[in-house]
Amino acid sequence: MKALVTGGAGFIGSHLCEQLLERGYEVWALDDLSTGSVENVEHLRERGDFHLVVDSVLSHSVVNELVHKSDVVYHLAAAVGVRLIVEQPVRTLVTNVQGTETVLEYCNRFGKRVLVASTSEVYGDHREEIALVEDARRIYGPTTQRRWAYADSKAMDEFLALAHHQERGLDCVIVRLFNTVGPRQSGQYGMVIPRFVERALANAPIEIFGDGEQTRCFCHVDDTVRALIALMETPATSGEVYNVGSTNRIKIIELAEKVRQATGSSSDVEFIPFDKVYGQGIEDMLHRIPSIAKVAAAVGWQPERTLDDILSDVIAAKRTDVAAIGEAH
Repeated sequence: MKALVTGGAGFIGSHLCEQLLERGYEVWALDDLSTGSVENVEHLRERGDFHLVVDSVLSHSVVNELVHKSDVVYHLAAAVGVRLIVEQPVRTLVTNVQGTETVLEYCNRFGKRVLVASTSEVYGDHREEIALVEDARRIYGPTTQRRWAYADSKAMDEFLALAHHQERGLDCVIVRLFNTVGPRQSGQYGMVIPRFVERALANAPIEIFGDGEQTRCFCHVDDTVRALIALMETPATSGEVYNVGSTNRIKIIELAEKVRQATGSSSDVEFIPFDKVYGQGIEDMLHRIPSIAKVAAAVGWQPERTLDDILSDVIAAKRTDVAAIGEAH
């Protein structure tokens, strides 16, 4: 089997490439390296069954060729992270909507099965601490709040995929990811666990945006990738939407303390108002809890790694990075 992974040099994409290779796939990774990096797949580049293509998912000729030669397509390429949304909203919208449109067009043309990675952000701003089912209503803020540009762009990706499925018979499955974390994730774009760990290891203040009372559920990247492959390899999932994430919640303020203890850090905790971090136009969501009954029923998937496992892996990876930087200097 031949697989195309768009965003294949990114955080989740690189782990997906690894697991597909282990399962015997030949893998093409398409990435423009804007938020992904060659370092994420450097250990794969000597393999004859792995191919890194440095180009844009917006390039019709490149996507055309790669989709044509693949059996299945995992579409993960997207502009990600709150900071990127704030600083480059045009790029966020164009990459997410036009990129998905291009991938779907060629998957439809060549009759290839495609998985479209979406996000829990499409649910919007739910204030209640309830598990979100796949057909839950979406609650959005105004268009003047820039955060919703990302959520809307990913919702459009879903609408496009479902329209192709219903109107043209495209074989596709949509997966909404909830806070996937693990080694290789960068804190550069606002991802909370790598950002906390980097600060803690440097004994610098751990910065909590807002009051820290917001809750999140964190899922290990290995669990997430296992779900993606299982859903893709199950034909009955075609035309369906699935949540993938952990259901174990933690307050961000409690997460900061957990990181401090796990790293043995002397860092203080600082609270920073959202508008001081990103400027006006960014709201935070209080809670995001997935219902995972549907994915469990479809492929028997449950997360296996705990938050302690996640922190242990991220801390070990960040310590290795720090050591490597030290040696380089």
